[in-house]
Amino acid sequence: MDHLLSGWRGDPRIWRRGLVLAAIAVLLGLVMLLHARIPNRIGNLGSLTETFLPWLGLLIPLLLLLALVRRSAVALIALVVPVAAWLNLFGGLLTDRTGSGGDLTVATHNVNADNPDPSGTARDVAASGADVLALEELKASVVPVYEKALAPTYKYHSVQGTVGLWSKYPMSGVKSVDIQLGWTRAMRATVATPEGPVAFYVAHLPSVRVKLEAGFTARQRDTSADALGEAIAHDPLGRKVLLGDLNGTMNDRSLNGVTAQMRSTQGAAGSGFGFSWPASFPMARIDQIMVQGVEPVSSWTLPATASDHLPIAARVNLESGS
Repeated sequence: MDHLLSGWRGDPRIWRRGLVLAAIAVLLGLVMLLHARIPNRIGNLGSLTETFLPWLGLLIPLLLLLALVRRSAVALIALVVPVAAWLNLFGGLLTDRTGSGGDLTVATHNVNADNPDPSGTARDVAASGADVLALEELKASVVPVYEKALAPTYKYHSVQGTVGLWSKYPMSGVKSVDIQLGWTRAMRATVATPEGPVAFYVAHLPSVRVKLEAGFTARQRDTSADALGEAIAHDPLGRKVLLGDLNGTMNDRSLNGVTAQMRSTQGAAGSGFGFSWPASFPMARIDQIMVQGVEPVSSWTLPATASDHLPIAARVNLESGS
């Protein structure tokens, strides 16, 4: 570091060098600050940017190093813009917001249709202590394996299409939710908790792909997100919990139909980013626990199973949110 800083004093060129680096730093900051203005008309570029928005912060130390190597005061000063933008967006996630107490523990896990150890995966997520557990990407032929493994822990359950809900408390009003796919990947049930009824939604929104010829293909996911948001908005119960794989992050504007009316437990009461996918090297939190009329107390990521997603869990307070 001393070597990098030597020779700065008395060098008037420090204000003329690194103008390109300075421009890149300012542009990076503007992308983060104005990400909602990036259009989706071309390959859903805006949603793609928002999916991996936190990772843009990795460019900041690289630009810092280049500015030091170039001995550019202008580039160093320009770095204030992306640093301030990143901290404004994600600085709050660097602190531990978890609390204690709560009435109910919930969990969700995309178990992967090709999971080589469904029985072990079921035991792992049941060991989390969740009172209500949602599973997604359930292959019909393997559902009996999950039912058998979870039966000792959960007295009540229902599987609708490729999603299921397991509960220690009675369930009623169980039905599939139409998210405009033509087959069932979402459901709703009322769980009779000791603190009263709560509407639980389980959803697995369509996958997205990044293609050279088409960009970030997410049209079907976006349509399903809007349909899910409509169903939740018209639910008569005041307390609602959404569990599932939304194939999108809280920053993705295309999920506004859901995110505009619900709170992320990770954002409100988690520690860190809580990335859940892919399990081998988590880069995004596309698995979500969201609530309305319920107060998040804590939120965390569970240990890896045989799935390509990490399971996630949260503790919520039902009385204070009612």
